[in-house]
Amino acid sequence: MRPIFEFWILFTILLLILLPLSKETESPSMAKPGCLEKWGNISVPYPFGIEDPDCSMNESFLLKYIHYDTSGLGSHSKLMLGDLQILNISVEEGTVMVNVSMAYYCYNKSSDGFNFYNNQIDLSGSPFTFSDTQNKLTAVGCDTVAFMEDSAGMHFESGCISLCYQPVNLMGEDSCSGLGCCQTQIPSGVKGMNMSIRSLDNYSYVRNFSPCSYAFLASEDWFGFSSIDLRDISNVNRESPAVLDWGVGEGRCESIDTLSLSTYACGLNTKCINSNNGPGYRCVCKPGYQGNPYLSQPQGCQDINECMDLKTYPCKWKCKNTPGNYTCHCPLGMFGDGKVDCVGFRLTPVFSSNSESFCFICGVAIIVVIIILAFWIRYKRRNKLRNFLKNGGSLLKNQKIKIFSADELEKATNMYNENQRLGQGGFGSVYKGTLPDKSLVAVKKANKVDKTQIKNFQKEAINEQVLHEINMISQVNHKHLVKLLGLCLETKVPLLVYEFVSNGTLFKHLHIVHSEFLKLWSNRLRIAAETAMALDYLHSIAVPPIIHRDVKSTNILLDENHTVKVSDFGSSVLIPPGQSFVATKVQGTLGYLDPEYLITCVLTVKSDVYSFGVVLMELLTGWFPKPNPNSDENRNTNIIQYFITSVEQKKFSQVLNNYEVSDVRESEQIEAVAELAVRCLNRSGIERPTMKEVAEQLLGHMRLQETFHAQEQPEETESLLGHTTNINDDMFDSDLENNYKTCYDIELQDMS
Repeated sequence: MRPIFEFWILFTILLLILLPLSKETESPSMAKPGCLEKWGNISVPYPFGIEDPDCSMNESFLLKYIHYDTSGLGSHSKLMLGDLQILNISVEEGTVMVNVSMAYYCYNKSSDGFNFYNNQIDLSGSPFTFSDTQNKLTAVGCDTVAFMEDSAGMHFESGCISLCYQPVNLMGEDSCSGLGCCQTQIPSGVKGMNMSIRSLDNYSYVRNFSPCSYAFLASEDWFGFSSIDLRDISNVNRESPAVLDWGVGEGRCESIDTLSLSTYACGLNTKCINSNNGPGYRCVCKPGYQGNPYLSQPQGCQDINECMDLKTYPCKWKCKNTPGNYTCHCPLGMFGDGKVDCVGFRLTPVFSSNSESFCFICGVAIIVVIIILAFWIRYKRRNKLRNFLKNGGSLLKNQKIKIFSADELEKATNMYNENQRLGQGGFGSVYKGTLPDKSLVAVKKANKVDKTQIKNFQKEAINEQVLHEINMISQVNHKHLVKLLGLCLETKVPLLVYEFVSNGTLFKHLHIVHSEFLKLWSNRLRIAAETAMALDYLHSIAVPPIIHRDVKSTNILLDENHTVKVSDFGSSVLIPPGQSFVATKVQGTLGYLDPEYLITCVLTVKSDVYSFGVVLMELLTGWFPKPNPNSDENRNTNIIQYFITSVEQKKFSQVLNNYEVSDVRESEQIEAVAELAVRCLNRSGIERPTMKEVAEQLLGHMRLQETFHAQEQPEETESLLGHTTNINDDMFDSDLENNYKTCYDIELQDMS
């Protein structure tokens, strides 16, 4: 084992040394995560997106594609910005190149007539503007007058004239200077343009040349004029590439401080540049960063590691990367910036990179690193073994419960990544994990280490009674209880591994997303009945009986079929044989806590009944059992007492109006369940029903739901509903909060 262990240490060190040498800098993705980055050979960076509105910043940057057939050459597609075909997009320059139709004017010899086409482009209402620095209006022809004006014909009008007075001399003319070709600039800020063309003399003196003239808006470096173009241009490609400038937002960089974070488009490590040709601004990465300045990390502007590309970023000796820059150090005895040159004399040649001494020092350094790594790995393994033994691993490993390793759970939860967190409670956080067999689990991990609790746990873990209790809990098997799959004992605080329940908590469905399936009373009734069955199992069938002690809507999970799974037994208590109660410190969640338990510190199964009554009230009303400052004064004072009073006074319409009621019989059934909830919320535990009685009545209501469409006898209905007892109308004492001090070490959780 030792040679293999040492081999893997050396192999790991070699990889760590060679990895920086072989790593290539990868260009970050420029598209929004989950969106198409390219269409054919065209890159589509954010804020642009293809087809999906979620992939673009807004509708103005949303691109579409069209398919077309080319005369038997196969199917092709074009990427379109409105009616313009996209050729190229640049985030760095804030430009997009598109195909623009040409204007033309042709003489038809056979009919002695003319046909022409004038092009009109309108970009108003969009963030795009014709580039005044990269585009020119060009006209080609021997009897040609080309005009351009804005769409409204009010802001600008310009053009040029192209003539051929001496056609013989044109054979040597290859510049667009007015003989056969003319060009003119366009002004800035143009968002709409009409291009038109016509003849001065109906081609009366240029019949030896092409009878057509054409004008186009194009990037000035795209077209190279030649006199040959004048001989026959009837088959010319009637599209040209034009450049559009674009910006984002409507404000200017000077008003960034007044812009809200939700509307400011630039990400981290960027700077804002005002658009010089139209409204808005552009975002660019700061020097030393690269990426898409419109995206957040990690696709946004990232630091360039200049030390990985010394050809572009020269360094004479030792290179060190810094955020947005890099530094170079000269050899010992020399000085300078290290990038351009190092001057002076070395104090000692020992540190020369080509000397044997330098190689010796590097070898010694590697050996030291190997020794340190070996000791660190050994310490880590011994620490895990020590935790395993102190947590009772030598006894638990022979039980039926599965023992997971710490490395196995770290890998399953991606090192307990925040994106894997399912929820957080008083004990700790619960993370979603994926085991090697692709099965999903929920790993419960303590948030922080309490040395006192660790010490107590380690002392008691080897106790046979604790072992019996852990083994018993692990074998509790009920379809409506979350199952404990295993433990991890290699950490200071053991980790619990539960089955994964995919559909979240009842709290989320009631108060956050307001799920559609809860609009049906039958679904709410089924959730209440299944929860009652689980608690009845803990109280009546488990040996010894178990008091959950923290029944609330956040501890009621729902799977993909909305089946109940009661979870979180971190506060649960086992009832010793021959006893019906447990004297213990108060622990639970405010709003769900049994007031009798809160005052006396005596915990019974009826404490779970009270907490279940609060959950039943949530299902009936959709109310969160915590005072709402925006609600009316009565409900804000005591929401549970408000519910009890409303039910007792038969004012059901005040509280039972959060879901659809199909008929009168269902309405009567809801009122009966509300009265059952009031019984569960009785101040006196003796007056509350048992969970078995609650479960039986709720199951009876479920069976009644199934027979609503059949004829029923009143006697049968009454026997299914059961009978309710009188309710104690006494309110809690106003100084109840002062009685908290009667129990030591009270542990309460805030419902928020």
